[in-house]
Amino acid sequence: MSVLSLESLCLADNDSPSPAEDLDLEDEWDTDLEVDEMKKTSKDTSTAEMYLQACKLVGVVPVSYFLRNLGTSTMNLNHHGLGPPGGKALAIALVTDMHITNLELADNYLLAEGARYLVEMLKANFTIQHLDLSNNHLQSEGAECIAKMLLDNISIKSIKLSGNGFIEDNAKSFADALANNYRVKELDLSHNQFCGRGGEHLGQMLANNEALEVLDLSWNHLRMKGAVAFCAGLKVNVTLKHLDLSWNGFGNEGALALGEALKFNNTLVYLDLNNNRITNEGVGMLCKGLEANDTLRVLMLAYNSLTVEGALALVTVVKNTPKTALEEINISLLDLTCLEHPCLEVQYGGVGGFIAKKPPKRLDPMKVIQDYLDERKLRLWDFFRKIDKDGTMRVPVADFRKAVQQSNIPLDRYQIEELIQRLDRERTGMVDYRGLADTRKQMMRDHRRQLRKVESRQKKEKQKSERILKTFQSAVEANTPRSSMVMSPGGTKEDSSGPQHFSATPLSSWHHIVMSNSSRYSVTNLSSEHVHLPMLGGSTHQRPTSSPTMRSYSQPNLMDDSPRYPQSKPSSAQGMLSDSNPDVDHTKLSPTANHLTRSRPALNSKQPATKIKTTKVKKKKTKKHVDKTPRQQNQTQSSK
Repeated sequence: MSVLSLESLCLADNDSPSPAEDLDLEDEWDTDLEVDEMKKTSKDTSTAEMYLQACKLVGVVPVSYFLRNLGTSTMNLNHHGLGPPGGKALAIALVTDMHITNLELADNYLLAEGARYLVEMLKANFTIQHLDLSNNHLQSEGAECIAKMLLDNISIKSIKLSGNGFIEDNAKSFADALANNYRVKELDLSHNQFCGRGGEHLGQMLANNEALEVLDLSWNHLRMKGAVAFCAGLKVNVTLKHLDLSWNGFGNEGALALGEALKFNNTLVYLDLNNNRITNEGVGMLCKGLEANDTLRVLMLAYNSLTVEGALALVTVVKNTPKTALEEINISLLDLTCLEHPCLEVQYGGVGGFIAKKPPKRLDPMKVIQDYLDERKLRLWDFFRKIDKDGTMRVPVADFRKAVQQSNIPLDRYQIEELIQRLDRERTGMVDYRGLADTRKQMMRDHRRQLRKVESRQKKEKQKSERILKTFQSAVEANTPRSSMVMSPGGTKEDSSGPQHFSATPLSSWHHIVMSNSSRYSVTNLSSEHVHLPMLGGSTHQRPTSSPTMRSYSQPNLMDDSPRYPQSKPSSAQGMLSDSNPDVDHTKLSPTANHLTRSRPALNSKQPATKIKTTKVKKKKTKKHVDKTPRQQNQTQSSK
């Protein structure tokens, strides 16, 4: 690592005076506790001397806080501006330190060079368990160093890497490093630049990792496909308890994928979705997952585009789901407004009852009248003729209002006044039939247009949801181990691009084959790439490897060809024959040669018998026909 690494530390330990030499032999009241304290002081002194020598060699000013707090379990060196040289001196001093378990180095501009020094130090130091390297501009090169360290390190339990400018490809490095890491429990990757592909890699990390309990991915760019792929990994994860996804822009698409993941995830306890562009529609999709989840306790949804309807949907889920474990839901509908307007004072409480729903939109009064006439099978002309007693096709506004009120049409006074304003736009005080008919036509056109808009919107939302669910399912299949695909119900399809060791045949078909001939082979034979299924009729005839029957792993027809092939001799007998007759061409004993020599004579011996049988049948038919003809002639003559 450097000149003052392990060798210099060994020299420093040997040159330092031992605690036994410093003890005063005349003081007989000294105890073992004082000896331990002096050993500790001597070790701290050696670490301090090592740090001072390293600073002198590198050319940096020593940090007095580090010297004053040697021997403590937590070393907080945040915002000290160490830089790569200061990180190098610190790494040299910490190689043999046995006290510090929590090392905080945030905002020190260590860069990738400083990260390399710390990684080299961690190869020898197994005491540090919590490491904070946030805001150190590590970039991609530093991410590679940290990922390689996580592959071999066995002491780090918590690591913070927030604000280091990591990009998409760095997520793959962390995913590969943490796939088999069972020590890291907490990981902070917030304030980085993970997007679509980063979400896919992080989803694979969640699917493969079985130790991570706390994950912070706030202030990234996980949205659309990246959010859906990440949720696919969350679906199959079995250890994560605390997840922070705030300030990512998941949107309604991510909320739909999260709802699907929460249906199966049974470990997540805390979920933060603050400021993710989730609307009432997204909350409705999220509620479907909350209905089936019984472990989530805290749900944060502040700073989203929610209204009272979304809040009521969440409250309704908690009310109607007995097994839910939700204890806290943070919606904070007024917090954003209070932040934008600090002078605004909002007083909570003093309002009894439940939160009022948004008032429903009033129906078109002309639509209400038309529905009333359709129920009674009346025409608009019949309705107007009862009002127009003079037959002038025009009635005063007062008479029209009175007739509508007395006809039991479900219209309130506001709707009646709205209809009158539409019928009497010029304020003439009269309502004519032509204006009433035109208003009905316009109402019907608007109603059809509105229906088309609703149908189009519903169709687009359905297609969008299906597309998101398809992407989610594809990501789940990509994150699911291949060994478990045969065990899935119904037999899931395997990816055609990968190696196909065996197809997605339902287990019931394999069970049928195994049970029908369990004495011939075991289930372990099915794991090989070329599965040789023996014949039920007792033949051990081998087929060429290029035969389609050798490559098909579905249920074979084992009963058709069994009577045609004679029983072959055991392999030991074939070996004796081949050894006793050296002049015999051994190529004839190959499976292909056996197939040709055994099958063709059998077929040739059976074919003539089949032809003779058919000729006999034809002769019988001809004879019967000849015998029948004279009888018909006799009958004809007798009838005449």
